[in-house]
Amino acid sequence: MRRRAWIALAAVMLLMCLHPSMSVAVERAEAEETARLLAKLLESGRAVIERNQSLIDDPHKGEKGFTPELFEQQLMREFHAKTGIDLNALPAAPVSMLIPPLAKELLPALVQASREVIRDAQVVINQRGIGYKNFIPATYGSQASARFSKAAHVRLKQTTIQPRNPKNEPDEYEASVLKWLSARPMAEAYVSELTDGGRTLRVVMPIYYAKDCLACHGEPKGDLDISGYPKEGHREGDLAGAITVTAPLGNR
Repeated sequence: MRRRAWIALAAVMLLMCLHPSMSVAVERAEAEETARLLAKLLESGRAVIERNQSLIDDPHKGEKGFTPELFEQQLMREFHAKTGIDLNALPAAPVSMLIPPLAKELLPALVQASREVIRDAQVVINQRGIGYKNFIPATYGSQASARFSKAAHVRLKQTTIQPRNPKNEPDEYEASVLKWLSARPMAEAYVSELTDGGRTLRVVMPIYYAKDCLACHGEPKGDLDISGYPKEGHREGDLAGAITVTAPLGNR
């Protein structure tokens, strides 16, 4: 059954103590909260790239100082602002914060994957004489997701109904959820659902177009944007796509 709010992990853990058969529900709750936090961390990375876009695309500067270390510092701050979680203190986080052990394992892995993406993009970022470099939030998101997913048992992805990058093409499940979300108003809620007979958890966190996105994705529809793609004619608050997490249950 499709739900738009996360399970209260503390309540489920309490029920487990009272009834051992609740272990399946706890596993789902842990995986669901981990998926939510992974999506928030990728969203935070996208926000950092967007905030530094003018620096990245400055044709007059060579060495810009936008290093993996600087990116990580800004990523940590952005994620803390969104979730209240200090990734630097993750191993010692108090039980009261209810950070699942799975999240403590995977969040640092996504930070590392993100650092590697920024490291590998240094030549592009620091190229003098070129403005638009096609290193944008969506580029970062695709590359960080792919790098993370290769090393983890959890698959992270960003997708949209009409992707410019074929790698972001939605699968059948994602397409159905995107269609469902597009018919509903902008909200912070996300979709969580068990598939494959309860063996797989799918979490979909929607992304909405901000004002800055409309330079490439807004009006007039059909005009070419700075990257050479035709604009889609979207408006601020329209559904842009989603960050999706696919997590197997019971076989980690």
